[in-house]
Amino acid sequence: MSLDLGFLLKRIFRKKSGDFFKLQSRLGYFFQDQALLKEALTHRSFCEERDSSYERLEFLGDSVIGLIISQFLYENFPQKTEGDLTKIKASLVSEITLAQVAQFISLGEYIRMSTEEEKAGGREKPSIISDAYEALVGALFLDGGLSPTKRMMEHHILSRISEITQDEAFRNHKGELLEYLQARGRRLPRYEVLEEEGPDHEKRFIIAVFIKGDEWGRGSGTTKKEAEQNAAKIALEKLKEKEKSNN
Repeated sequence: MSLDLGFLLKRIFRKKSGDFFKLQSRLGYFFQDQALLKEALTHRSFCEERDSSYERLEFLGDSVIGLIISQFLYENFPQKTEGDLTKIKASLVSEITLAQVAQFISLGEYIRMSTEEEKAGGREKPSIISDAYEALVGALFLDGGLSPTKRMMEHHILSRISEITQDEAFRNHKGELLEYLQARGRRLPRYEVLEEEGPDHEKRFIIAVFIKGDEWGRGSGTTKKEAEQNAAKIALEKLKEKEKSNN
C-alpha cells in the first residue's frame, strides 16, 4: 500500500519547519535556512546570549519593501508625478499598512517575546508586528532572493493598492500637514505629548500639534504615531477652513 506523496512531503516540511510550519504554509514559502526565519520572529525582549533580535533584518526589509513598491509604482502608474508616487508609497509602507498585513497573516502569534511583553499586549502592538513583518521580508529576501519576496509583497500589499490608498485610515496626515505648511512658507509643526495614561497593555496618548506656538489640533491613540496622525488631521482641517474663509 503506497503512501500519498503529498502527505509525505507535508510531514517532511513540518518536521523541517518546526513551530513555524503554519506560518510558512500561509506565506506559500518554506525557508531553506530556518535560523533566518527564527531571527526575523525574535523580539529584543526575548533575546538571550545566543539569539539575535529581528532589528537588523528589519533594517534590510524596510529597504527591500521600499524597492519593490517603488519599482511597481514606477512601472504601473506612468501618468503619476514623482510627488504622487511618493504619497502612494508613503501609504503602502506605513506602520498602519504593514501592521494590517501582519494581522492578516497572524504574524503576532509567532513572534518570540518575553512573558512581560506578551502580557503588555505585544502580539497586537502595531509597532512590533509591523517591524516583524519588515524583518520577515528581509529574511525572505536573503533566503530566496527577490522573486519570492516580490510574490509575497504582491499578494499582501500591491494587489490592495486601491483599497489602501482610498481608505481614510491609511492616509498620512502628518505628511499632508507638512506639505501644506511648506507650500505656504509656514513653520514646521511641533508635536507634544499632553497626556499618557493607562497600563502598558492599554496605553493611551493625547498629543497636540503646535504651529508657531499655537495649538491647532489634538488627537488621541493607543500609540504616539496614531495620536500624532489624528492631531495632524484636525490641524489640517482647521488650516484649510481658515484659508477658505479668508479668500
